[in-house]
Amino acid sequence: MTEEKKAALAAIESRKELICDVADHIWEYAELSLQEFKSAALYCEVLEQEGFHVEKGISGIETAFSASYGSGRPVIGILAEYDALSGLSQTAGCTEEKPLKDGGSGHGCGHNILGAGAMAAAIGVKAYLEQNQVEGTVILYGCPGEEGGAAKAFMARDGVWKSLDAALTWHPEDVNEVATGSSNACIQTQYKFHGIASHAAGAPEKGRSALDAVELMNTGVQYLREHMSDKARIHYAITDAGGCSPNVVQAKASVLYMVRSNHVAEAVELQKRVDKIAQGAALMTETTFEKKFIDGVADTISNFVLERVLYENYKELGVPSYTDEENDFADALSKTYIGNDHIPGVAADNDENAREQVVEMQRACGHAMNAFLAPLYQGNAFKAGSTDVGDVSWLTPTAQIHVAAWPNGCPGHSWQNVSCDRTEIGHKAAVHAGKVLAAAAIDLFNQPEVLKEARAEFEKRTAAGFVSPVPADAVPTIPD
Repeated sequence: MTEEKKAALAAIESRKELICDVADHIWEYAELSLQEFKSAALYCEVLEQEGFHVEKGISGIETAFSASYGSGRPVIGILAEYDALSGLSQTAGCTEEKPLKDGGSGHGCGHNILGAGAMAAAIGVKAYLEQNQVEGTVILYGCPGEEGGAAKAFMARDGVWKSLDAALTWHPEDVNEVATGSSNACIQTQYKFHGIASHAAGAPEKGRSALDAVELMNTGVQYLREHMSDKARIHYAITDAGGCSPNVVQAKASVLYMVRSNHVAEAVELQKRVDKIAQGAALMTETTFEKKFIDGVADTISNFVLERVLYENYKELGVPSYTDEENDFADALSKTYIGNDHIPGVAADNDENAREQVVEMQRACGHAMNAFLAPLYQGNAFKAGSTDVGDVSWLTPTAQIHVAAWPNGCPGHSWQNVSCDRTEIGHKAAVHAGKVLAAAAIDLFNQPEVLKEARAEFEKRTAAGFVSPVPADAVPTIPD
């Protein structure tokens, strides 16, 4: 490892207490999507104190920000998230479900440590730029609403990511690996139907049922399923059934739809067909409806060049190690959910030889925490979930890593995750992620030919052009 990198990583290590303290405060705030006011304010305050230039309200989103240091090119972006999930309040470091507050929120996706780890990376890169007086810029982006609101997608619509030479990020997981492969694009829309209330027995002819419209829409979508790509998905939830009195014709009803496809352009076209079904349902019932765009995200575009840079630095730095006490906690926690014997990682999912390697690594590890670096996989990989990191990847070369922050097979969006996120296991994941990302970013500053190669791959993969799933007039919002 170069002396430059060692100094940058030492800067992260010297701020370890600060990084973990920020992670713990964000864990305590547990603010939902687009409501992360305390979280964003804390990041902005800390980053200004660390010497970054902070801009707030990016793309008109109150809880979005950027924090930059340096000047000139290359410009490397690092992505932070900090929103929580509803209903996942949980006591930290506990191996049984024990909410801190009934019905409260919790960081079931680990965004408290995700954001802190991204901040750690930015601090490390700043130290490199400052100590070596080299040209280049690092920008930490505070991206709210990953769980609903999709700030990165709105930023993509506004062209924010086009100014970057590359973007790096990470996510807590149950495995240490370089992430790769595509994901589903997803568009979320709420349909609010309006009818006419009436006595369902005494004057049914005077009523126009909004609930009938919702049900007819849902039926129409069922028939659509036969005539869409087999990789597409459509989900819905009736969010307002119009009341609980069957003897009243329901004058209002709402349904929330999610349309997914593995290509964003296809998702946009499929969404138009769902809109037509809503129009037909309103026509059949003589009701009206309002369409409210909630959010939309694109599929993810891999960049093998950047992934290799991340992997080489990950391999050099190794993975977090755990004390006997931490391993005992993880082992006990893993007994609270099914699937704790699964084989983790994208390589194991897609390559039989890699799967066998991971099995051996798990066996050698001997604990629920996967304290090994999974093999690098660079092939056709796909996960059906969705993330607004995809929108970034359509506008600049983008890559990310996973760092083990939870025991093997720990369910996503679970109380077990929340429990881990404010322990030394979570702290170690945040600090280590920051170091890997910072080391990779330093390589990109020092090796312009690598950035050029990454850009060439990006241009080839995105030749079809980016179709934003976010309408030009849409504003970030959450369902009613």
